[in-house]
Amino acid sequence: MSRRPHTVREIHRAALPNGVRVITEYMPHVRSVSVGIWIGTGSREEGPNESGISHFIEHMVFKGTKNRSAEQIARSVDSIGGGLDAFTSKELVSYNVKVLDEHLPEAFDVVADLVRNPLFQKEDIEKEKGVILEELKMEVDNPEYLIHEIFSSHFWKGHALGRPILGTKRTIRAFDRDKVERYYRQFYTPSNILVTAAGNLNHRRLVRLAQEHFEDLKPHPTPSILQPPRPHASLVFRNKNSLEQVHVYLGVPSIPMPHESRFACYILNAILGGGMSSRLFQNIREKQGLAYTVYSELTMYRDAGCMLIYAGTSLRSAGRVVQSIVHELREIVDHKVTPEELRRAKDHLKGSFVLGLESTSSRMGNLARQELYFKRFFSLDEMLERIEAVTAGEVQKLAEQFFDPRSMAVAMLGRLEGFRVRREDLMPR
Repeated sequence: MSRRPHTVREIHRAALPNGVRVITEYMPHVRSVSVGIWIGTGSREEGPNESGISHFIEHMVFKGTKNRSAEQIARSVDSIGGGLDAFTSKELVSYNVKVLDEHLPEAFDVVADLVRNPLFQKEDIEKEKGVILEELKMEVDNPEYLIHEIFSSHFWKGHALGRPILGTKRTIRAFDRDKVERYYRQFYTPSNILVTAAGNLNHRRLVRLAQEHFEDLKPHPTPSILQPPRPHASLVFRNKNSLEQVHVYLGVPSIPMPHESRFACYILNAILGGGMSSRLFQNIREKQGLAYTVYSELTMYRDAGCMLIYAGTSLRSAGRVVQSIVHELREIVDHKVTPEELRRAKDHLKGSFVLGLESTSSRMGNLARQELYFKRFFSLDEMLERIEAVTAGEVQKLAEQFFDPRSMAVAMLGRLEGFRVRREDLMPR
């Protein structure tokens, strides 16, 4: 077992003989500890008939283990004043808990029990299908969720990244114990398990806890089915007469998470639509009054990325909103951002980074992302320096790369009454 201290942040890394990794960050001025057990596999590893199974397993582990009933799982964390949570994304699954430092052993025992010892009882599987089908209905009733799924399914067409994390009615109904257990055994393996913790803790103590709970887990290879996706510049229009607004998504291919230009990409996003002072917000909402909500966001994966722009508007204003978005994209391509705007974007981003690392739970998640995507750890000072080093020329170069009208994808949802956006509408005028 190896241990390597980090020189700036007090980060330590260890690996158990079977491949389970343990990473901690000591934060001496807090009284809490956040611990996460991460599975380095999300919904993008699922086959078409498995869509939603990672999320389904995340739900099922809370239904009971060899050591605890569902009620005992809830009580065991509530009784020590902690918070237990889990989530599934396209590329990972997280089980995490936040407690007072004195309750770390009990909290770790609970979250490790969830990951190691789920029962997957047939009757619980049948009940949970109903629960998740209701969750799916709830999300589909949310137009922002629905437009996102419509956009993704066409932008990443033919790839697992384009399929919903929740799955579909068909795939959820087809889950049974054999399918769930087989998928669990495939991906909940030592080399795919990462333990991260941040707060008032001792690294060696946490490693011992990990040894107690995971050392006996036998290693075996995790299937390697990571296929790079190919973006599609689709124009998709979905009518839904029950909606009052037209929901617009415009997206372009961007860069993957580990890319060297990611800080320039963050700056570009902040300038374009990352806040109230952004160009999209100021032009489309404040100056023209065409939308209440308008923003841009980045979705980055291991080997691909997408920059998205969302706006909710009226059918009467939808064409002008698209024109305004295209205009702002062309402005960033044609003209370097001013020193003042670049300064604001950098300060905005630096503030977000600093504030985002002030809690033990955010530090715990940051450790996981850095290990899974970068295999190294960045100090806060290093990240701030990387932001400060971004130039207006780098931002413009990325804009030139991203904002090619031939690469733009559009999805629209609402009472469209035949309204459409054509490829020529995305060309500069």
